[in-house]
Amino acid sequence: MFAAASIWLEFAILLTCIVIGARVGGIGLGAVSGLGLVVFVFVFRLPPGNPPSIVLGMIIAVITALSAMQAAGGLDYLLTVAERLLYRNPKWVTLLAPLVTYVLIFVSGTQHVIYALLPIIAEVSRKAGIRPERPLSISVIEAQQGLTASPISAVTVALVGALAGTQVGLPQILPVTIPATLIGTLAGVAVVFRRGAELDDDPEYAKRRADGKIAAVESVAKLEGKRRRDAIGSCLVFLGAILLIVLLGVEPALRPVYERVVDGVVKTGQIDMGRAIMVIMLAAAGLILLLFGVSPEAAVKGGVMKGGLVAFISILGVSWLGSSFFDGNQSTIVGAISGLVKDHSWMFAFGLFVLSILLMSQAATIVMLAPVAAAMGLPPQLLIGVYPAVNGTFFLPTYGTVLAAVSMDQTGTTRIGKYLLNHSFMLPGLVSTVASTVSALLLSSILVQ
Repeated sequence: MFAAASIWLEFAILLTCIVIGARVGGIGLGAVSGLGLVVFVFVFRLPPGNPPSIVLGMIIAVITALSAMQAAGGLDYLLTVAERLLYRNPKWVTLLAPLVTYVLIFVSGTQHVIYALLPIIAEVSRKAGIRPERPLSISVIEAQQGLTASPISAVTVALVGALAGTQVGLPQILPVTIPATLIGTLAGVAVVFRRGAELDDDPEYAKRRADGKIAAVESVAKLEGKRRRDAIGSCLVFLGAILLIVLLGVEPALRPVYERVVDGVVKTGQIDMGRAIMVIMLAAAGLILLLFGVSPEAAVKGGVMKGGLVAFISILGVSWLGSSFFDGNQSTIVGAISGLVKDHSWMFAFGLFVLSILLMSQAATIVMLAPVAAAMGLPPQLLIGVYPAVNGTFFLPTYGTVLAAVSMDQTGTTRIGKYLLNHSFMLPGLVSTVASTVSALLLSSILVQ
């Protein structure tokens, strides 16, 4: 009886830290989790657990390369390409905007790119007479889909780390996640394509236009001369690093084999994908710094580095807290849910979705629940199949990209509803997430053995 009461109290502390940390925002999730860890270790005498060092190392290496590319103008160059495409095809903005967003996030591995893209989407759609809510809402959702498909995003890196002890890696993950998330993208576009009143018939837009509250949006700063060449060069280096990572994942035999002497015995090993990603991304950052005269200070001060450090600290704190709770109650947790998940595998997808809402981080969700899946003996193909369900961060209208889209739509068509949950992102978010998860489950059952 005491043991049962104790685990529920510990679970309540875990949830309280997550909720308070998420409400504080920024590094609050990681920092407040540290308070919970103190209680677990020093008061409840739980094992201290372990932070996911490989996952954290991969994240910081990728962020370092991205920050160097941003400082070289690479992200600005990608945005100018996206802007040009949207302005040339304004009538198709509801379809093109989420696809462009998906590709940009897929290539860059971070959702931070979307903040510069959102005002462009809003302006293009307004000038074309299309309700901005349509492309804005689905673009925010597809930023999440692109993130889970990207081979270098923090959440995919976390999944690769979770599957490190199996024979499953990027070669099995990408053929499932890429088509599944694209199917989710198209499903989301379908439900918003004719959504709501036409822009000229929207009363809120009419009111704002009459009040003179609609202002023009500035274009992305143009790159010229050496700045443009450096930006393109940094993009090529970064994309080359991505291609090399994918190649090493598809062909494991290409990864270096090494020897080391342990107690007088020569042992052979092969570099794992986690360390390979770290090495390649750090090397890419070094190349960008040296080849294009990038200031290290500029790379550190950029928005990508700031966002990456927030993600790093959040994952460090919440995953360590979850590791301590899980290590101290492993047999009880696994015994309680293993039967339910084995009989109803979709329940694990539901768990990913709900926890991502609480954590507001896909990567932290994977890091926290992956040990549970491993302890339960959940097949790797099932974990890959339910993986897209981790995109629940849109559910509460408190996530950064959701709030940014609302604030950047000057027409007022993109809204947070009166009842909080009836916001512009709920329908496309649910449809896209369900479609991508169902597709991934089907594809993983066929492609992953």
